[in-house]
This record gives sequence, C-alpha cells and structure tokens, in this order.
Amino acid sequence: MSDDPAEHRSDLPPPGMIGPTIIPVSSGDGCRFELLVVALPRACQQLLYWVPAMGIPARHYLPLAEALAARGIAVAVHEWRGIGSSNRRARRGCNWGYRELLRDDLPAGMAALRERWPQAHCWLGGHSLGGQLAALYAGLHPGAFSGLLLVASGAPYWRCFRHAWLVGAAYLMAPLLANLLGYLPGRRIGFGGNEARGVIADWARTGRTGRYAADGMAQEFEQLLGALHVPLLALRLQDDWLGPPASLDWLLRKLGPAERTVEVITPEDLGGLPADHFGWMKTPASIAARIAAWIAAQDTAFAVRADTFA
Repeated sequence: MSDDPAEHRSDLPPPGMIGPTIIPVSSGDGCRFELLVVALPRACQQLLYWVPAMGIPARHYLPLAEALAARGIAVAVHEWRGIGSSNRRARRGCNWGYRELLRDDLPAGMAALRERWPQAHCWLGGHSLGGQLAALYAGLHPGAFSGLLLVASGAPYWRCFRHAWLVGAAYLMAPLLANLLGYLPGRRIGFGGNEARGVIADWARTGRTGRYAADGMAQEFEQLLGALHVPLLALRLQDDWLGPPASLDWLLRKLGPAERTVEVITPEDLGGLPADHFGWMKTPASIAARIAAWIAAQDTAFAVRADTFA
C-alpha cells in the first residue's frame, strides 16, 4: 500500500452507490489534506465527522461512509497528517504530535465542513486512536457535537491488556526507536503507518500512565474529559485484542455522566468474519446500521426534550 500523495487518488476504490466528494483543507501551519465526504444529494440533516485509526488512510473508510450515507447520514472522513492525501510525511526534519492534530488539523477540517453544512446536527466519531482523539477534541470543544461514537476504541493503558508486560515494553521501545530514526517506521514493523515521533511520544505516554496529555498544550485533558457530557455509543469488537473490554472501560470512566450505549459486535454481525480491530471495515453494514439507529434515537429524544421545554 502506498502513501505517496501523488498516488492516493488512484488508490480510491471504484465509485460505489454514492461516491465521495473531495474537499481540500489547509491547516494554519501549512499542512494540507483532503476530506472525503459521502452524502446523498439532498439536504443534510445528520453529519458524522469520522477520525481514522493510526496509520489508516481515509479512503479505507469509504465503505462505512457509503453504508451510513445510504441511511441518511452524511459522513466526512478526516485524513491524518502524514497519511494518504496529506502533504506531510514523518521524517527527522518533519515532526508533529497531538498538539498539531488537535489544534490545527481537526479544527480546519471541521471548519471546512461547517461552511458547507452549517445547520446539520454534527456527530463526532472515530476508530481506535481516532476515537480517543475524537474524545479529546470533544473535550476541547464542549457543546459542538450532538454525540460521540467510538468503534474498536479505548485507552491504550498497558494494564488493560492481557499480555501487559509486552504492551508496556512497547510503550518504552517505540519512542526510543522513533527518536533514533527520526520517526517510527510503522510500515516496516507492522504497526500503524510511518508515524511522527511526537505522536508516538504522546501516545506512549498515555500507554504508560493511563492519562492523556499532549506536549505543548497546557489543557488538562483528564479534567476536560470528566466535564464532557454528551451521549455516547461505543461498539466493541468481540475478537479485538487491541481493544479489550478493560481498555474501553478505562476510557469511558474518564468521561462525565451522560447516556452511554455499549454494544459488542460479533462474527455473526459481520457475516461470519472475525470481529477484530480492522476486519469489520470490509463488511461495515452492521456497524453502520447500529450507528444510524442510535443517531436516529438520539435525534428523536432531543426533539422530544425540545418540545417539552418549548
């Protein structure tokens, strides 16, 4: 799989039922990337901003986006800095961390989307690390989203995993390797993409301590998460060793009190395929159906509450 920006358009799958619209985005520091937006050709009422897992280009979520758009939910898939359409690549002379992702890239993508659909109800969701960053971003912008959606996500705290000592060792070794080479060669070692050493430092710190922080940001993320009161849907994959129940529980315990729905996706939901960290992306219809049903229920409940207090 290539991450060459010049090749990313040819890597897109054949157009599906709806097909993506490409929206160019520029961050404040000169980083450029493209949002992939999938929506039915009618007024957009529900809009989901989707944040990918570490190292996964946006184009790989087009099947999910098309399945949701067919159910009336427009989806904008974010592109990580350093991946796919991004004009940056991690190397010794090009580094970034959570600060740039949360302060520059996500706000720029969200602003581009809001300019096009200012009246839509906006939901924020993500896969794996994308779900974690979505939660952190929601904490930084309380009230900006109707709800939060997590798929195969959870805090990376080492004590939450079955082989905890191996996971803990990885959180020590990954930053050392990234600092030595100038970036983490995820493509070569089979973990994520080629990741900036700043991202790896922020991620590994949470893995070691169980607490969220970002170099260069003064915000206390643990407090912001505790003050976050939004409805939440979390879908855990039954066979997902990268997202075990304890990992999801650790993340959910950080969030403020609000309505939470936690469901488990089984192989039966995926047509007999393993319900693991990435396999669901090939057959996302069941997950799209659960997300759409949950959003519809939340929207109905919101309308009832609005009528009650009108």
